[in-house]
Amino acid sequence: MSFVKVMIHAVWGTKNRNRILEKEKRQILFEHIKTKSRDKEIFIKTINGHLDHIHILFGLNAELSLSKTIQLIKGESSFWANKQKLILPKLEWAEGYYAVSVSESIVPKVVAYINNQEEHHKKISFNEECDLFPKKYNFTHAGKE
Repeated sequence: MSFVKVMIHAVWGTKNRNRILEKEKRQILFEHIKTKSRDKEIFIKTINGHLDHIHILFGLNAELSLSKTIQLIKGESSFWANKQKLILPKLEWAEGYYAVSVSESIVPKVVAYINNQEEHHKKISFNEECDLFPKKYNFTHAGKE
């Protein structure tokens, strides 16, 4: 049996950054994501977001790759939300995502940041935040730094 503890902070938006994730419906969606993730043995430490995106801090499962985990969460959640007509006109996630590993020592800080999304986005938009992610985490494209 393998034992893995790799915490991942992932962020993705709605398609075209449509501001469709109203607070009450967002909470229903997040509860559903947590429940379905448990069924797939994906540990979600915390999940939150705002009108046009979500943040998830989760433990990477030894059996699933990062891309497969995010694909499962995004695909299942949009399928369910649309079947339930939870979010209208339709919940579609943007194609890409941001994901970074999180050191155990800063997990509490990341949890606080994720849980404080509503206040955070009174100061900065998701578009502005997306512009900052590559710089903050020193992302590279196509192997270039």
